Amino acid sequence: MGRIERLRRNKVADAFIDIFDWYPSHYSKEERKLLRKLDVTILIFACLSFFCKYLDQTNITNAYVSGLKEDLNAGGNDLNYFNVAYYTAYVVGQWPLIALQSKPRLAPYLLPTMEIIWAILTFCQARVTKVWHLYVLRALLGFFSAPSFGGTHLVLGSWYKQEELFKRAGVWFMGNSVGQMFSGYLQAAAYNNLNGVNGYSGWKWLFIINGIITLPISFLGFAVFPGLINSPKKWYFSIEEWSLAKSRLSHNQGSGDNGVSFKTIKSVVRKPMFWICVTTYICMIQAHYWEGYMVLWLKADTKLSISLINILPTFSYLIAALSSWLGTTLAGKVSRPGLWTFQASCSIFSLILMNIWNIPNGLKFFAFYFTGLSSMASPVFYSWLNSTMRDNPAERALIISTCMTMGYCTYIWVPLFTFPTVEAPRFPHGYPPSLVFAVAEWGITFFGMWYMGRKAIKGSDESLSVSEESLEGVRTPEVEEKDREFEEVGPAQVVTKARSTAVLS
Repeated sequence: MGRIERLRRNKVADAFIDIFDWYPSHYSKEERKLLRKLDVTILIFACLSFFCKYLDQTNITNAYVSGLKEDLNAGGNDLNYFNVAYYTAYVVGQWPLIALQSKPRLAPYLLPTMEIIWAILTFCQARVTKVWHLYVLRALLGFFSAPSFGGTHLVLGSWYKQEELFKRAGVWFMGNSVGQMFSGYLQAAAYNNLNGVNGYSGWKWLFIINGIITLPISFLGFAVFPGLINSPKKWYFSIEEWSLAKSRLSHNQGSGDNGVSFKTIKSVVRKPMFWICVTTYICMIQAHYWEGYMVLWLKADTKLSISLINILPTFSYLIAALSSWLGTTLAGKVSRPGLWTFQASCSIFSLILMNIWNIPNGLKFFAFYFTGLSSMASPVFYSWLNSTMRDNPAERALIISTCMTMGYCTYIWVPLFTFPTVEAPRFPHGYPPSLVFAVAEWGITFFGMWYMGRKAIKGSDESLSVSEESLEGVRTPEVEEKDREFEEVGPAQVVTKARSTAVLS
């Protein structure tokens, strides 16, 4: 027995080794080659696209504390309203754009096209001179960002097996936190080195650089992004690889291949999974809203430089990135309810500290950083959703888009009452509800994992029972002949005859 095999006998060591075992030895050489090709194309583009999406989405907060507020005479709750404009349009775009993403022929081109539009809109934000200009541009950016999250989830769930999906989703989710982290570093560098260059303020250079980063990613997407598994074959797949990709996930080619329809909507809203997921995501959105406001606390209650105000929150995003990767990867190997409870504990404990508020600044730093560990919530939740609903891509797409729609519907207006910018950084009406939402988020999903797991076991038992019952009705000519013989001569003679036949043979 080799060293690796001995280590795998220990559950903890086995889970750790499995994190890095992306191409298992029990896979055929052809399947391992196919997986590598999928990772180089789908996963790399998905990660870069998600990184750009969050870079373009969250840069408004960094720009706001780096001169935008003063240059545009913004104030009051304008930062809230920028987010309201973005997420209102984001919600409006969910169903129509993800419905388009679920169409096999459109799937390879939709996200790369959106990427080009993000770049153009980000460039435009560097030219604004009025606050209302930003409202319009943020709304347009929100609308065209709508299919990024749900659409990519749909594609990943289409190509990868469950155990493969968890590992890839963890890496993909890192793009969220890395994008936010990188925005802080970019703004600090732009403020220190480019402020005033060619007549542009440092915060305007942030938008320009973000656009320059985003645009090339779209061209990469047009070249390599394959869309759904039932989309037209991409140029880099051989016929054999294409057949293998479909055959190894043949159970995914179910009733959802033609995209979302009214029949899909009617079917899915009757399922408990729909309501469990939607309710959970609403709670998740509200429970974690406060995590992006560390910069407002630093600007209001500390005397740090603009550069440090942009840089210090990035450590929270670094923790969040590692947490997203590790949590999602382990979700395919260890107890998902256990991981879910761990992340909820981090969030709840941090929120308890923020509710107390009158604590040393060191504890506030700890709360903002420690809650980064709870960032595995979204990737674990969506990986569970993907694996539970993987047999019907259309229903999966509808649940994901509805989660996003309903979750961000509350994101639009609830923070205006719970986290208005004028109440920063204390937010007396924000932290108490966030704590309640964090507890509810944990409880609903914990119940959902138990309920759907129990339902899956029950379904398997029922399928086995049906199979046994179906065999009871099968009567071959040989069986009927034995029955007649049994009735005519009696059981004793049948046994005697069978023994004689056995001896003679």
